[in-house]
Amino acid sequence: MIMGRGLVNRLLALIAACAALAVASAAQAEDGYRLWLRYAPLEGEALARVRALPLVVHADQDPTVALAGEELVHGLAKLRGEERRPGVVITASRLARPLPPGSLSFECRDSAVPPGGAFAIKPADGGLRISAGEPIGCLYGAFALLRELSLGRNPAKIDLDERPAMPLRLLDHWDDPNGYVLRGYSGRSIFDWWKLPEHLDQRLVDYARADASIGINGAVVNSVNASPLFLTDRYIPKLRRIADAWRPYGIRLYICARFSAPKDVGGLPTADPLDPAVQAWWKARADALYAAIPDFGGFLVKANSEGEPGPQDYHRTHAEGANTLARAVGSRGVVIWRAFVYSAEDQTDRAKQAYNEFVPLDGQFEPNVILQVKNGPVDFQPREPFHPLFGAMPHTRLMFEGQITKEYLGQATHLAYLAPYWKEVLDAQTGRGGTVAQVIAPAGMAGVANTGSDRNWSGSHFNQANWYAFGRLAWDPTLSSAQIAREWAMQTFSRERGFIGKVVPMMIASREAVAEYMTPLGLTHQMATGHHYGPGPWICNLKRPEWNPCYYSRADKGGIGFDRTASGSNALAQYAPSVAAQWADPRTIDEDYLLWFHHVPWDFRTPSGRPLWGELVYRYDRGVATVDEMAATWASLAPYVDPERFADTADFLRIQSREARWWRDASIAYWQSINGLPLPAGTRPPEHSLDYYKALSFPEAPGE
Repeated sequence: MIMGRGLVNRLLALIAACAALAVASAAQAEDGYRLWLRYAPLEGEALARVRALPLVVHADQDPTVALAGEELVHGLAKLRGEERRPGVVITASRLARPLPPGSLSFECRDSAVPPGGAFAIKPADGGLRISAGEPIGCLYGAFALLRELSLGRNPAKIDLDERPAMPLRLLDHWDDPNGYVLRGYSGRSIFDWWKLPEHLDQRLVDYARADASIGINGAVVNSVNASPLFLTDRYIPKLRRIADAWRPYGIRLYICARFSAPKDVGGLPTADPLDPAVQAWWKARADALYAAIPDFGGFLVKANSEGEPGPQDYHRTHAEGANTLARAVGSRGVVIWRAFVYSAEDQTDRAKQAYNEFVPLDGQFEPNVILQVKNGPVDFQPREPFHPLFGAMPHTRLMFEGQITKEYLGQATHLAYLAPYWKEVLDAQTGRGGTVAQVIAPAGMAGVANTGSDRNWSGSHFNQANWYAFGRLAWDPTLSSAQIAREWAMQTFSRERGFIGKVVPMMIASREAVAEYMTPLGLTHQMATGHHYGPGPWICNLKRPEWNPCYYSRADKGGIGFDRTASGSNALAQYAPSVAAQWADPRTIDEDYLLWFHHVPWDFRTPSGRPLWGELVYRYDRGVATVDEMAATWASLAPYVDPERFADTADFLRIQSREARWWRDASIAYWQSINGLPLPAGTRPPEHSLDYYKALSFPEAPGE
């Protein structure tokens, strides 16, 4: 049978339409790989405004300038809903010839803009111009403009003048050469050292692009429990291949250096930092690295902490150890020395040890040494007061260290947006030199990275928000948690008001929920041993006292909490008097820090009118209830989110809801076994006995 031409054409049109629908449907399926750089097509008036904006790009051979231009071309095409590239007008450097009216242009060597990544986006000739003093500023400006347009901003009203608040904005990767990631919950390491230098995975380039989009300008590529391999000649070509790929994105490469490397791989009988042969070895290693990587960032060192080697092995100080490496590096880079130190031999409060070791050394470090200080004095807990070292060493540069990967906040599956957590610390008044953010401004911020080989990079889609938030706060710590959450959610999921109006409050509430169902009222480190997964408040028999949760709770028949006032460890005295006064009285202290600083009776009357025991149970229940509300909120947002990412998040919220109850029930069962008190009236009892919870074992848990 022969079909008529009209029928054939109609069938072909139908096939084409079906194919187009299939493509459109496939385009809706998302796996999270594109992060916040999706550049989802705009709609309505916002789309019309962007389509009316011509693009002008420099004829510039600088690779960073080329990336900025390519990002604008790519981003505008996506925002316009076009697969083709928008029309591009190529101009000579410094915009030597007239531009079409309403153009978008950029000038990357504008002497009026300071160096260091600063940029300006200003109206010009009816259009917009991105100006920067150096190429990396132009790349940051390109990303900033695309972010503003992605949020639906009117190009005619965009007027930005930005510069980073601090010079170093780093990610620390706790990755081993064999691909294992310490405290990583998103797959294996993104660094495949076995295949380098011959093969560089595209993922490393995409990672650098994502970092640059939020202003991150450096990465430490290996674990703080460092392998000496990274200081050998065999690894220098591997490191160079990565550094070369990252350079156009403004990402400098750093490595963790093992303090004992002169012995481990250098053939020396000692690693004593004052031994001339050791000093010469470090100088030779630094010279070899800088010969291969001229912009090598420097070394990060963990020393005399958790059994790692360090200068104290040779009766030398941290300053003497750091200065040996700093002199080897010289003006070419920095030595970042971690202040996370504690020793089983030190019988004082673990929270006091870093302050006691480092404050007497203030002013003794070389100018290119930076002390990297954790946000709190113990270890990335769901809530800690800010570290007392901030503000206490005015003659030493201090750098903030936060943990983006959620070792103690539910790991991969619990939704915990960490911007409010970091803001608590950054905004805290130290009583010595302003806020924490002001104290660290001359140095910077480092975050323990949560990136891995999982397709969505971070183990869960909402964990991406913490990577994003860290970069944004390192660039500008005055940004609010809600503003950052809104930016991320609009770029990552949906611009619809119905979505943003619900998801942003959910994110803001999430970290507080975790703190309440895990460690309410200032309790800390109640996690199980080793993997830090799940509750273990009953653990009291570990070799080192400060590894035991009961060390921190000090729970007994008479009460609960760690007395850090003058009647206890007196850790409170390490803070400025104006700060210590806020926390000295259990009757007036912010309840979020009550049990951190005070051991109080179970019947202690809290501001709510409830006795401490009743308030503790109330907080556990409120944390669980908040997670249930988060799950219900997410369920209502299905119309706004692609099915794959919606289902992944819904699954993880179910896990979080179940595990929040586990945390609540196991903790309450243990405290009851200590205090012998009945549950407050109307309270649901734990689902299982205390023995049941104690018997649970997770040998396959991530991070074990």
